[in-house]
Amino acid sequence: MKTKYKGLILVVIIIVIIAISIISGFDKDRIDIAGSTSVQPLAEQLATEYVGNRDDIQVNVQGGGSGMGIRSVSQGIADIGTSSKELSAEDSVGVETVELGKEGIVIGVHNSNTINDLSTDQINQIFSGEITNWKELGGPDEEIHVVTREEGSGTRDAFESIVMGDEDIKSDAIVQSSTESVKQAVSTDPGAIGYMSFAHMSDDVKSLTVNNVIVSEETIADGSYELQRPFLFVINEDNYSQAVHDFVDWIKSPEGEQIIIDAKIVPPN
Repeated sequence: MKTKYKGLILVVIIIVIIAISIISGFDKDRIDIAGSTSVQPLAEQLATEYVGNRDDIQVNVQGGGSGMGIRSVSQGIADIGTSSKELSAEDSVGVETVELGKEGIVIGVHNSNTINDLSTDQINQIFSGEITNWKELGGPDEEIHVVTREEGSGTRDAFESIVMGDEDIKSDAIVQSSTESVKQAVSTDPGAIGYMSFAHMSDDVKSLTVNNVIVSEETIADGSYELQRPFLFVINEDNYSQAVHDFVDWIKSPEGEQIIIDAKIVPPN
């Protein structure tokens, strides 16, 4: 069923890319980007600023998840895949990665929750189902509702690697397909807890410190905030066009780097 679902998303991405191509015409260079929903807003902003008033280039950005982005590039469907997880050895074959920067994974709860900090071990126990009520942590007498991302999500992969280790996320966790969906679910449920992109955080949910360290650009850069992951462009080595080269070079310029910084992403050293 999961394979069928992923295949359906890939088909949708193909249809959207083809439709955009037909509507926009073929008289200009085009870069198709697909993948991580966490990286998507940054990719869209970079694309918008890069294209500007130019009439010789078009950059289209779609979501679909990190796994789908990597797959789209390897299959030649997209020019650039976006990923918020490190690539496996298998996925790295025949592709080149460009790191846009690093971003924090925020642990968010409902604004009414009195809990302010959790340790990595406590987060593990919550998401594995060992801790089921907030009162066990000194909070309200409220059942904990775990909100997670779908399998294949780069955010989920990073969270599982850093926090869960060999433990599985509880089977009855509420599964959402994007960072915004996780945030929406947590913001409307007093018992909820979820993990989400730092760049997407807002006052809708309460951000917890982890191991008594607040998430910020500074703590991500110095590594003291442990829950972080890369934002990557993934490019097929056999399909690395001049248009893609020029776009990547611009992203590495001071103008591109400033857009990355403004998006709360810590650029590479």
